[in-house]
Amino acid sequence: MKIVVNAVTHEVTSEILSTALTELGFTSPAVATALNGSFVPREARNTTMLRDGDRVEVLAPMQGG
Repeated sequence: MKIVVNAVTHEVTSEILSTALTELGFTSPAVATALNGSFVPREARNTTMLRDGDRVEVLAPMQGG
């Protein structure tokens, strides 16, 4: 299925947000996620289903100073 992650189209096999994130290389627990503009808490990612064409935003904290 095709989903848009951070404005880039990706093909994923998983229909569950948490496993799709892993499939795409987002393995850090310190990321924030949104699905179609709505925040998805970390504990809800395992039960959040994806559909073809969904838009996912993934934000990771930046280090530096």
